[in-house]
Amino acid sequence: METYDIVIVGGGIAGASLGARLVPDARILIIEAEDLCGRHATGRSAAFWQASLGGDTPERRLTLASRPFFDGRWPDSEAPLLRTRGAIHLVRAGLVDVDGVSDLGGIYEPAYLDRPQLERVIPGLREQWVGAWYEGTCADIEVAAFHNACLSAIRRGGGIVRTDAELLSARESNGAWRIETSAGEVRAPVLVNAAGAWAEQVATRAGVTGLGLVPKRRTVVQLRIGRTGLRDLPFVTDSHESFYFKGEADNSVWVCPLDETPVEPCDAAPEEIDVATAIDRFEKAVDWPVEAVECKWAGLRTFAPDRRMKFGFAPASPRFFWCAGQGGMGIQTAPAASLLCASLIRGDELPSELDGIDPAAFAPAHN
Repeated sequence: METYDIVIVGGGIAGASLGARLVPDARILIIEAEDLCGRHATGRSAAFWQASLGGDTPERRLTLASRPFFDGRWPDSEAPLLRTRGAIHLVRAGLVDVDGVSDLGGIYEPAYLDRPQLERVIPGLREQWVGAWYEGTCADIEVAAFHNACLSAIRRGGGIVRTDAELLSARESNGAWRIETSAGEVRAPVLVNAAGAWAEQVATRAGVTGLGLVPKRRTVVQLRIGRTGLRDLPFVTDSHESFYFKGEADNSVWVCPLDETPVEPCDAAPEEIDVATAIDRFEKAVDWPVEAVECKWAGLRTFAPDRRMKFGFAPASPRFFWCAGQGGMGIQTAPAASLLCASLIRGDELPSELDGIDPAAFAPAHN
């Protein structure tokens, strides 16, 4: 039987970034049920690094702590990992202060744009928008480059990434887990649950009490628009209430209706009602003509009941580690979250890069 120090279930960005942190000091195996790592949430994410996302929460502190790692191309990415885009948070009359945006300070402090200033950035906005907060540090994350860099770091360090290896069962005995997978049986003292939408299922198969995590479907639609010059359009949102859109190509945009539909873990596909909702909300925000739906897709984002990320050993199973419940912030927080999780698994003090972050804010608790 193969033996490792740590087995990580899930090869998406959560498991891959954690593996990259752990591999210098441990024998690591990642097991991935699909034939390709990152096929679901990671591979379908329209990911941004956005300081305001999540408001004043512990997750924001992970976001801010992650920025230097992205800027430094961690872990050894050949390509830059961020592309500055900027974000526009539209506001209506009487609702100028936006939770999570107007309270940012320092280098992340946004600038307020009145309607004439806003028109120069986003011409053709409907009359309900009186202004906006401009968040200049918002950036696209090059998800594929980041994910591939993490997987490459694992392999360079001697770790194993095994696809088509679904966890079938796991039982703890004599200080180690015996883990049966569809690719054979392995053994390790520590089992990490980084299975995203399947995290509850993994816990059940390991005999561990779940946390009540729920996958929720999110839809993105690419629209061809009857105007040009859209590629570098900022990320535009009504303060994350009902939509966002951003430029994709010269005459196309990505639009999301911010849907959160609870579903079973699955290969998510967009529903026509959500596609129609996305188009309707876009057309009510701007007067740009929609010419065609070029493509559409959906992914799963997984939330705990309290919407907090869950990092830490299970209360009743101290060799079972939760790395789950990242919701819609998993990629932008992954550099710092993986450092936090690696420190907890090793039993180390938190490094200075995580100053101000309290592990207790992410501790798993049964619901």
